[in-house]
Amino acid sequence: MRYVALFSGLVLLGITVAILSTGGHGISTSAAHAASHIKIYSAEKGNYVMSDEVVKSKEEWKKILTPEQFHVLREKGTERPFTNKYAATHDHGVYRCAGCGLDLYRSEDKFESGTGWPSFIRPIAPENIKTEIDKSFFSTRTEILCRRCGGHLGHVFDDGPKPTGLRYCMNSAALQFVATK
Repeated sequence: MRYVALFSGLVLLGITVAILSTGGHGISTSAAHAASHIKIYSAEKGNYVMSDEVVKSKEEWKKILTPEQFHVLREKGTERPFTNKYAATHDHGVYRCAGCGLDLYRSEDKFESGTGWPSFIRPIAPENIKTEIDKSFFSTRTEILCRRCGGHLGHVFDDGPKPTGLRYCMNSAALQFVATK
């Protein structure tokens, strides 16, 4: 009887360790967790639509993103200023997430900030982004993430022009521009 109790205790300990090692999400055979259903704005439809969050493993992201996109979107990297694709772009269109294609910013809300990164006064819709506190590099900033895939886009600062006073400073590598008429 003592051995049965000891064996049961060891099994429970093993299960507890397995659950804790997966971040409390239980034992999973897949790297991806179940996606949530979210409300986002679609520029193409001109209205809000429901969409699933995009959840992929590190290996899946590496297959679909360039090395620079992976570094920025998945590892929270930053590209060098004045060397990126969209800092000086002034065409009419929509900037989408390079990871999942979610509409993020309109060209009408883009402005020349002098920082060397594409900057916007507002997102296309508040529901299409999410924010987190970023305490890296010995400062506290507000990080901007894609609401659908969680990719790192850049940061928002309170030194932008009117009417919002905000500067959404984005990485070109995190964006995909789609021209519109």
